[in-house]
Amino acid sequence: MTTSVSRMVERDGKVELTLGDDVRNSALFNDDIAPTQARERTWTTWNVAALWVGLSICVPTYTLGGVLTAYFGLSVGEALLTILLANVILLIPLTLNAFPGTRYGIPFPVVLRSSFGLRGSNVPCLIRALVGCGWFGIQTMFGGLAFHLLLSAIFPPWQALGGIGQVIGFFIFGALNLWVVIRGADSIKWLETLSAPLLLLVAVGLLVWALPHISLRELLDTPPARPEGASVTPYFLSGLTAMVGFWATLSLNIPDFSRFACRQKDQIIGQVIGLPLTMFLFAALGVVLTAASASLVGETVADPVTLIGHIDSPIWVSIAMILIVIATLSTNTAGNIVSPTNDFQNIAPRVINRTRGVLMTGGIGTLLMGYDLLQKAGVIVSSVTLESLYSNWLLGYSSLLGPIAGIMVVDYFLIKRQQLDVISLYREGGRYPNVNMAGFIAFGLPVALMLLSLATGVWSWLHDYGWFTGSAMGAAVYYVAGRALEHRREAFDTRPATSA
Repeated sequence: MTTSVSRMVERDGKVELTLGDDVRNSALFNDDIAPTQARERTWTTWNVAALWVGLSICVPTYTLGGVLTAYFGLSVGEALLTILLANVILLIPLTLNAFPGTRYGIPFPVVLRSSFGLRGSNVPCLIRALVGCGWFGIQTMFGGLAFHLLLSAIFPPWQALGGIGQVIGFFIFGALNLWVVIRGADSIKWLETLSAPLLLLVAVGLLVWALPHISLRELLDTPPARPEGASVTPYFLSGLTAMVGFWATLSLNIPDFSRFACRQKDQIIGQVIGLPLTMFLFAALGVVLTAASASLVGETVADPVTLIGHIDSPIWVSIAMILIVIATLSTNTAGNIVSPTNDFQNIAPRVINRTRGVLMTGGIGTLLMGYDLLQKAGVIVSSVTLESLYSNWLLGYSSLLGPIAGIMVVDYFLIKRQQLDVISLYREGGRYPNVNMAGFIAFGLPVALMLLSLATGVWSWLHDYGWFTGSAMGAAVYYVAGRALEHRREAFDTRPATSA
């Protein structure tokens, strides 16, 4: 039985929404993006830490050291320091933007309704969703390759399929990912918690396998691929921006997970424990294994799936590929499907539920990878590789997402002062407008300046260090514009009524 009017009840620092017909029948509400009830907020510090271990141990993390040395001109030591520092920096927006999710139980799109408006929130949501769909396609490609190598080891005739086998693996692995998310948050929690210790053991095992085949001193003394005598500063800052961009997406939609945390302490400590060290160690493992690959398999191999595929032992290849499938599954489900699913629901909650949002994510991600799938199937021939586009995408999209991160932090902590009207976030006619112009001004100005810088070459640092400049400008502009609009709204609300 429902009441006619919704109520907010606070217990132990957590706000719970008692649903009434006013919210339940709203066009902005469905059960999948509803605030979590107190009994649903069961993620402990370990669950949050396990989430980040599962997210961090993946093929793209393994390749980060190579990206920084090959494309950003850093030495191995500089690259690893950059990765560690970037993830320490990321803890700031991650923990701060997680606060409203934990306190109010609301997902990322609903948090954005406060700063961009009830309908305006769809713009930043779709920007985040498109990036998530793209990464879903990339990770599914890696998982599909692992499936192909696994089936080849178990059933040798499968290997003859070549690229077609990888395409089939792509769709098998993609379907498995979608199935996990359709089952809900508990299945993701179970997957991440189960896989985290297993993945850490695998990483240690691979390191033990590789270390006898390489000199760490020689590796660290390898000169960087930048002009001799050039200052390290611009290379370091560009690389740092790209590495921050790696998890810039999660720094926005972390409320999608923190809404299930027991307490603020759990989300903060869990993220501090789970993210920086795991990213650093697995990226370091990638550098070591890539350097050792020439001795291990006779050629330099930059990704673990292909490297392990060279092992001349069907049993070990099978075991390793199963573990890689688990690693990629734990990253892909939480990192690349959950947010787009919620973001698509935000467009029309009465029409798009979780299942439909998941299927939309899978469909768009597959379309974005269509070019590569056609390449693997032999339909088209091209020298353009995914890795060659990798660093440019990291740098480019972090510039777009930086302002949103800054806006979210300022809105919740400085403008709203950690007080949200959850009922008004789910129905029109309440405290929040359909479009909040302060959010769009604060987002549009930094992006416009960065695009102008990119087109003209003037103030190139705006684009080169896009996440930092974008988040700082977005935060500053939103604070000014947001305060101005809040004062104007308060003045209007307190204006004395005039008699007829």
